[in-house]
Amino acid sequence: MTDATTTFGEVKDALRAFARERDWEQFHNPKDLGVALSIEIGEILEHFRFQTSEEIANRLRDESVRRSLAHELADAASFIIRLADVTEIDLAAAIEDKMRLSAEKYPADTVRGKPHKYTHYADQENQ
Repeated sequence: MTDATTTFGEVKDALRAFARERDWEQFHNPKDLGVALSIEIGEILEHFRFQTSEEIANRLRDESVRRSLAHELADAASFIIRLADVTEIDLAAAIEDKMRLSAEKYPADTVRGKPHKYTHYADQENQ
């Protein structure tokens, strides 16, 4: 599988089959998948804790570090995709909808190069 050739649907099918083969579907409820996702996010962040951006970039040149990070990202993404599957959410459609809403909250000509939350821009308009 590669990002360029694999759909969310294909990944959902693969993860569902993987869980089914191990009789893990009984553990794949929204709460437990959410808890597992939270744990995996923490493991991703361990790769960056107490490091500068330069130190992180240098570490990521090491193939074993990249592979370890890739595995943590895969774990987190798998739990997100599995959670979407279990809750019957079309993840691609949800991403598209959220991007449309975010584009309304964050017009490119207003926010380009700025990191603020959308409420900051609304507050500026009201002044």
